[in-house]
Amino acid sequence: MNSADKNTFDPGLVVRTSNSDFETTYNLIKSRIEANPNLKVMLEIDHSKNAISADLTLSPTRVILFGNPKMGTKLMQENPTAGIDLPQKIIVFADNSGKTSIAYNDPQYINQRHGLSNEELTSKISSVLNKLTDVGV
Repeated sequence: MNSADKNTFDPGLVVRTSNSDFETTYNLIKSRIEANPNLKVMLEIDHSKNAISADLTLSPTRVILFGNPKMGTKLMQENPTAGIDLPQKIIVFADNSGKTSIAYNDPQYINQRHGLSNEELTSKISSVLNKLTDVGV
């Protein structure tokens, strides 16, 4: 996986390119979330499957919503509007050429968006997201 670079089109997103195929990337990220006793998968959305139900096609695209209630609650105690961006979400998607990418909301952006001040907590969240999405070669 390439380094976690911010997408030049939206400073609120971290977009990474995977060196693995879609299924491998998605399953690795999901298994890392499930293996972390502090995290809980809350919902999975399969956009490509939903597209089929509408007689449309979409390259593989899934979202995992997950969180750590202890950390998220602290952010929402500071400003309840942070709940619009929580729980955390990671999207894994493949383009038409088969290149797989991963994106998630930059915790610094969430802090700025909601006027949050807990930089230590934001750094921890950033570190966790970086580790979860680092699938390597």
